[in-house]
Amino acid sequence: MRLATFNLLHGRSPADGVVDPDRLVAAVASLDADVLALQEVDRGQDRSGRVDQTAVAAHALGAVDARFVPALVGTPGERWRAAEVGDADAEPTYGVGLASRLPVARWRRIPLGTSPARLPLLIDARRPALVRDEPRVAVAAELAGDGPVGTVVATHLSFAPGVNVVQLLRLVRALRDARPPVVLLGDLNLPGPVPRAVLADWRSLVREPTFPTEDPRIQLDHVLVRPATALDVVTAVAVPTTVSDHRALVVEVREPR
Repeated sequence: MRLATFNLLHGRSPADGVVDPDRLVAAVASLDADVLALQEVDRGQDRSGRVDQTAVAAHALGAVDARFVPALVGTPGERWRAAEVGDADAEPTYGVGLASRLPVARWRRIPLGTSPARLPLLIDARRPALVRDEPRVAVAAELAGDGPVGTVVATHLSFAPGVNVVQLLRLVRALRDARPPVVLLGDLNLPGPVPRAVLADWRSLVREPTFPTEDPRIQLDHVLVRPATALDVVTAVAVPTTVSDHRALVVEVREPR
């Protein structure tokens, strides 16, 4: 099974600042993932052509199931409010997504809270500003059938130091009863060794720098598994694409022999 996580930067290319749906399709298709976790995903946003980027990615993969979970209603860096359960069909929205070539038996939305502080951030990777941290969410999918993975989870944690650790622990507690093995994929905004140090019973499946894409120096994107011995890694690689300021992480796994 090929698992991938990809912070899309709403499909924007750092080379020219353009959001081109065809580039997004090509980037996602090149990952050839059976399950793909997406972060910084737009739906109905003017800046990305008002498309549903989770649906675009799912079509590019040939996914049979997909789900977008909004973190906010509005546009990051501009006017927005925290998304609520009843905002599933609101537009414009922004959040996380999950696409799967394998049928999904159950979906779950997991709210993770936010930081009350305003912190410095580059808007669209260009404009520095003091911004409110976005509300953070996760989407969990229990896969149907008897494959090597029971549950996959996509998330994007806060860039506020310490807050992201609290959110990670909150998410892990929410996943205590999830069908194992559980694979957590996402931009955790935590340097490479930190998630494994925080989560004693989880294992990192890949150690590769993912940010920034043109000359990656730090791993912010992660693929973690619980139980730690549940999967063997066949290949693991950080993949540059024509969109986003992050590289995508792609991991091929199998059941232990």
